[in-house]
Amino acid sequence: MIEETLEKMKRMKLYGMYRSFHHATQAQSLSGLTADELVQLLIENEWDERQNRSMARSLRNAKFRYKAAVEELDFQPDRLLDKNLILRLAEGGYITKGENILLTGSTGTGKSYLACALGNQACSKGKKVLYANTTRLLTQLKLAKADGSAIKEMIKLEKQDVLILDDFGIQPLDTQSRMLLMEIIEDRHGKKSTIITSQLPLQAWYEVIGDQTLADAIMDRIVHDAHRIELQGESLRKKRKINQPST
Repeated sequence: MIEETLEKMKRMKLYGMYRSFHHATQAQSLSGLTADELVQLLIENEWDERQNRSMARSLRNAKFRYKAAVEELDFQPDRLLDKNLILRLAEGGYITKGENILLTGSTGTGKSYLACALGNQACSKGKKVLYANTTRLLTQLKLAKADGSAIKEMIKLEKQDVLILDDFGIQPLDTQSRMLLMEIIEDRHGKKSTIITSQLPLQAWYEVIGDQTLADAIMDRIVHDAHRIELQGESLRKKRKINQPST
């Protein structure tokens, strides 16, 4: 009878319950549990199993550039990174409010890593997150326009609770890229959160976008109620290279 129950659990994909019930029968600990305790044990293990699978799936779908964690961030004084602010953002309130995060600073100062760390934290809270290099994403959307799949791709972006646009401003936007960026930002404005990283200061973003009217419209939606973080200090990549032992 126990083997039959275990087989049904597997076929119903109740893997958390299966492992919990199988372990309990192997340890012969079922007799010490009341019916309520057994049900609670099985439900809790199934819940944990599904939560873990969901987070693993979210992390795969997010396609983060770095396997980053808030706990591993460098808060050295020369970086001027406000630890209290980062920990508040890690709680996810900005996502609920549909607020943006703008990360600027010189190359190597850890903008992408910080963005991925916040994205990872959002995944742990059950949020849908997608990381994308800005230039590559806009190029892919242009190709999607050509083959008719753009609407599907734009809907996918709109559904993300957090969209990370990394390395914004590497090259000026052409007309089609400006329109695509405007569409992305408009679809998400006030509803979903966007994290943008850039080597350029905010005032230089107008020139990168190009068209003054569209630049004003895009920047107004990006900057309004955004959390602005400018990372300072020496390149972290350079520091790590210097600190590596010679061979």
